[in-house]
Formats: sequence, C-alpha cells, structure tokens
Amino acid sequence: MKLPDAAPVAMLRRVTWYVYVARCADGTLYCGIARDVAQRIAEHDAGTGARYTRGRGPLQVVLVRRCRGQGRALRLEYLIKQLSRTQKEALVAAPGGPDGINALVRQLSSSRATRRRTSPAQAGARRD
Repeated sequence: MKLPDAAPVAMLRRVTWYVYVARCADGTLYCGIARDVAQRIAEHDAGTGARYTRGRGPLQVVLVRRCRGQGRALRLEYLIKQLSRTQKEALVAAPGGPDGINALVRQLSSSRATRRRTSPAQAGARRD
C-alpha cells in the first residue's frame, strides 16, 4: 500500500492569511486578519463582522499584507494595532516607505530571532 504524499498535508498547515487595514465610512481605520479579505469585508459591510465596524460601513480596503500563517498574521495585526493613529495613517499612505509594513515585518522577524537565541534559563537568570 502506498502512503499519501506529505506535501498536501504540509500545504494544508500553511494556509495563507492576510492582514488588512480598512478605512471605515467615518474615516477611522480598522485592522484585521482573514483568509479571504473580500469575504471578510463583505461580512463587515453586512454587519456580521467585528463589532467595531458595525454601523461604520461601507469599508474600503487600504492595505493588505500576505502572511505565511495565522500566527504571523496575528502578530503583525497586533503590531499595527499598537501604532498611533498618525503612524497608521503614515503606514497606509506609504506602505513601502521606511516606516511601512515591511519595517513592521522586519521588527516582527527580529523579535522572533532574539527570542530563539535566548533560552528560558538565560532569560530567568537576567531577571535576578
């Protein structure tokens, strides 16, 4: 009996997720993640999306970034949500600029690399 190829299983685990920033009708910015951004925006516009967006539609997508997995998308979404409104507006205005989305992704990657180099024993020793 031949076993199934492992590649499809690995691809199922690596579903593409997207981080998106949408401008609400009242001018505010909303950040979220989805596997299908168009479907998610339709849910927001229908009033079945996030509570924040209810009554603030229609939404207009102003920024989208593809991520390799849900975890990465969630971490990037968190970083974007920590930005001030001014910083978010700058991000949307020039996503490829020095303070753009790629800079946030690099920040995310460098923080992960730092965590990998530091073992729990080392981290605990530094706190004392």
